Formats: sequence, C-alpha cells, structure tokens
Amino acid sequence: MHKAGFVNIVGNPNVGKSTLMNQLVGERISIATFKAQTTRHRIMGIVNTDDMQIVFSDTPGVLKPNYKLQESMLAFSESALQDADVLLYVTDVVENPEKNMDFLQKVQKMTIPVILLINKIDSLTPDPSPKGEGSSTTSKSSDTSQARLTAIVDKWHSLLPNAEILPISAKNKFGVDILLKRIHELLPESPAYFDKDQLTDKPARFFVSEIIREKILLYYDKEIPYSVEVSVERFKETDKNIHINAVIYVERDSQKGIIIGHQGIALKKVSTEARKSLEKFFDKPIYLETFVKVDKDWRSSQRELDHFGYNPE
Repeated sequence: MHKAGFVNIVGNPNVGKSTLMNQLVGERISIATFKAQTTRHRIMGIVNTDDMQIVFSDTPGVLKPNYKLQESMLAFSESALQDADVLLYVTDVVENPEKNMDFLQKVQKMTIPVILLINKIDSLTPDPSPKGEGSSTTSKSSDTSQARLTAIVDKWHSLLPNAEILPISAKNKFGVDILLKRIHELLPESPAYFDKDQLTDKPARFFVSEIIREKILLYYDKEIPYSVEVSVERFKETDKNIHINAVIYVERDSQKGIIIGHQGIALKKVSTEARKSLEKFFDKPIYLETFVKVDKDWRSSQRELDHFGYNPE
C-alpha cells in the first residue's frame, strides 16, 4: 500500500510557515527571515519514503492586498485551499485568532482534514527562577504558561471546531515528528505524483533568486526589500562550478543607489553572502555577478509580474 498526497501550509504572515516547511522536508527549500512577507511564491517540497510521498506546499502569508504583487501572493495562498489532501493552518501564540477572517471562513468550510498548528510555544516556556527563588515560582510560571496555551487552544477550537490542534515549535522541531506521523495516517492511498528522487517543483534558477532576495531582506531596512525582485539571466553549470549572472530589480533610482551603496560596498556584501549560501546549496564553487536595474512600479504591472513568475494558474 502506497500513500501520496498534497499537504498545503497556509496562515498569516510571520507565523513560521517557511521554518516549518524546511523542518518537514529536511532541506532548506523556503527562505525564512524574521520579516513578514518573506515568501512570495507557492513552493513545493517533496518528502519520499518507500511507501509514501508527501508533497508539501509553502505559501505566502495571507494579507489584504495593496498592490498587484500582493494580489498574486494572496492568490497563491487561496489556491492552496483548492487542491490539498490535508491542510496545515499555522498560527502562533501571539497572533489575534480573528485576523483575516475572510480567509479563515474559507478554511472553516473545508471538508478535508485540517490541522491547526499553534507555533512558537517555546516562547511560552517560563524563564528559570531568579536567584534566591524556589521551585514554587517556576511552578507558578509553568501553570501560567499552560493556562495561556489552554486559552489559545480553546479560542481556536471555537473558530475551527473540526480541526485537529497541535502545539509546536518549528524552530526547535518540537511536535514535528508527531505531525509527520499524523499526516501519514491521513494521506490517501495513491501512487507517487513525482519521481521519488525529486525534492521540489522549482528549477535551480528559482533558488538562486530566492537566496539573493533573502540576503536583501536581511541587510536592508524599510521598504527596500519589498521593492526588490531578482531575475537570473545566466546559469551555466559545469562539473566543477556554476557561473551565475543575476539582476536585482528595484522600482526607483533612489532604491538603486541604496542597494549598491557607497562605492558598491552594500551590493558587494549582499553578493558575497549570497555566494556563500549558494555554494552550500549547490555544493559547488559559485561565480556570481550581480547587477541592479530600475523597473518602475513593477509590483503594480501585471505584465512584469507574469514575467517574474507571479501567476498562480
């Protein structure tokens, strides 16, 4: 008996969906940063065993769109409700459960198995007792943490009464093995959808652009990372190394100057850090050249979004 199915991960921004995806797949498929809206595409990661294939999908955080790029991101998230065999709805211990109720109401109507994951429960763990205080203080803190978690579970149970609820810490991998076991139980009998040696549905160029964009998210502030798109114009691989030319697109001339930095120092830092990560990802020496160009208001241009691959269909 072989099981296979699509397990789609959805939720609001910055709740840890990409971190969870990487833990479930066992590989760094999705970029994960502390900033919201890190994930822009729907990204598949495939887990294979002899008797099972799980096709996970990481999706952008659910939000109310302000421009066409965000409309495409929301469409990726909503498409994940349509083809899932099992849905993982991720929240955390600080999020308002009633945030983005329009999307949540769609989840409420689903007839497939839904597992509600309350992430970041490690942040509820009580701190060690201050010096001089006894175990009773730790016990009280533990009771308080448990009471908070119970209240969160009760609230979510009222909103998604048919969902299974599992507290986890994706960062610490707490609860991940239990989740995988439960997914295996819920998957339908089916032959594999992809080759058993396939890890993802995305090409190598996609991961190059994502890793470069990740460094921009980490090293630049405010609006700059959200105004950036990365396109790989050359990807030439040999047995010994990979040569890559990548273009970083921004919306304004002023943003171009910020990305490059004084005497090119900022761009050089991003390129160096991206090259190091790419060499780990591909396990080969990387020769990376980066360029910066202005593509005015690309986030609001459907033509440009199609060119950059933001088409949920």
